[in-house]
Amino acid sequence: MNLSNLGLSGIQAAQNRLQTAGHNINNAATEGYNRQSVKVSTAGAQATGAGYVGLGVQVDTIDRAYNNFLYRQLVDSQSKGAELGAYGTEITQVNNIMADRTVGISPALQKFFDGMQAVASSPADPAARQELLGRASSLVGQLNDTNAFLNDQRSNINTQVNTVVRQINSYVERVHDLNNQIVTAKAAGSGHAPNDLLDKRDQAVAELNELVGVNVIEQGDRFGLSFGRGQVLLSSDTVYPLQAGPSIDDPSRTVVSYAMPAGNGKTTMTEIGDQYIRGGKLGGLLQYRSQTLDAVQNDLGRLATGLAMAVNAQHEQGFDQVGRPGEAFFSLPDPSVSASERNQGNGEFSASFVNANDLTASDYQISYNGANYSIVRQPDGNLMYEGTTFPVTIDGIEMDFSGTALAGDRWTMTPTRGSASDIKLNISNPASIAAAGSDAGDADNGNALKLAQLQTDKVLGNGTMSLNESFSQIVNTIGVQTQQNQTAQKAQDTLVQQNFAAQQAISGVNLNEEYVNLERYQEHFRAASRLIDVSSTLFDTLLSLRQ
Repeated sequence: MNLSNLGLSGIQAAQNRLQTAGHNINNAATEGYNRQSVKVSTAGAQATGAGYVGLGVQVDTIDRAYNNFLYRQLVDSQSKGAELGAYGTEITQVNNIMADRTVGISPALQKFFDGMQAVASSPADPAARQELLGRASSLVGQLNDTNAFLNDQRSNINTQVNTVVRQINSYVERVHDLNNQIVTAKAAGSGHAPNDLLDKRDQAVAELNELVGVNVIEQGDRFGLSFGRGQVLLSSDTVYPLQAGPSIDDPSRTVVSYAMPAGNGKTTMTEIGDQYIRGGKLGGLLQYRSQTLDAVQNDLGRLATGLAMAVNAQHEQGFDQVGRPGEAFFSLPDPSVSASERNQGNGEFSASFVNANDLTASDYQISYNGANYSIVRQPDGNLMYEGTTFPVTIDGIEMDFSGTALAGDRWTMTPTRGSASDIKLNISNPASIAAAGSDAGDADNGNALKLAQLQTDKVLGNGTMSLNESFSQIVNTIGVQTQQNQTAQKAQDTLVQQNFAAQQAISGVNLNEEYVNLERYQEHFRAASRLIDVSSTLFDTLLSLRQ
């Protein structure tokens, strides 16, 4: 080994270090980039009579400053932050509508009963009667409009779910492609790690986690991906794309389906419940829909149903201005029951409201196993009925069955979800208001007083809530959930910042450090170059001695 070779090895090491430092500087602001450094070792030594003479330096590899534990902590916290953010965006809109005490349902409900009090005070006054109908129409309008907003939000969530699922599939394909690039690059690079490709793959996984929480399974040089309850998105060299589409039980609800092996190399799409999809924007949207939006619409529908049933029942006990028995004040359709698209039989369930006080804000899943029908309340999962005898009354709802069912058939009942949208004012003539307690004349206010009393009567929740209290409970629940989300978001933002700082302390580029390194490596380059100069001078001297 001569001085020229020693100098050349030093120049090569210094050059690699200079290039790597420059690469670090150029990517200091590149998202997902991990600082790189050149790993060198002695090239060994050659035995001589005077001992071992060093052979210089050799470049072993170029490493990236990477800590998998810190990376996973950061990605997981960002995924949870994205979930809370998506949830918060949706619930804040509902909270702003429900919490407004100046317009909306709360003041409309108060004005309706104020109008009823005015009729009770002056039952023969046509102006008071007309005012009551106007206020009743306004209340119905507020219920309809609020539920229409919630339906619009539900439709918007369906659209977002479709969009996010397409984005998820795109990211999974990207990870799959990067897997292939990494395997190819590592083989071409004699086993050295393709650091920039590894960074790109980690960043793709991080961005994927902001869409939905995924688990990474290292399969050699490849990443496998799963989510939910272990549903596979990417395994080895095979991608299993997700699919968004209408639920077979409720076509108005867009759900996520995953590919499940069905034998002979085929797959079948299977729906996955909202509750099993966590993390990222998709998790936030689905958790909001199942935990909050469904409950708000059901609660609001129960209020509308309770209002209609209580007022109608009392109104029908009175008499109008011309002595006719009172008719239904509000109209309200029966509970909605939808059959699964996969049902093989022609059986149909029908339902009707029979007792508002027993109503819950729950949905019901009905299934037939070939021997018995099972009715399970959702989301608590309580079995409410098992048998074959109909009609049956559950939670204030009478259910009946007709036709023939086959094993595996299912139905979904959402009793109150559409009530706030479907409630209508049934009377239009002020004289039809049944204010009288008897048919003696229009000066009788007996029934109007009882109608006005409904404002404070405990007509819902098994005798625990009035109509006003029912709406206040909805508002309070939304308010609490909104506040909890905001608090959780702030805490999560702090956690993300802390995890990012910890990860950057290991993997981030410190420009000041790189500037110092440039000076050091430049000096190394100059010194190694000087060895070649010295070698050349010595060689020239030797040549001159022979002349």
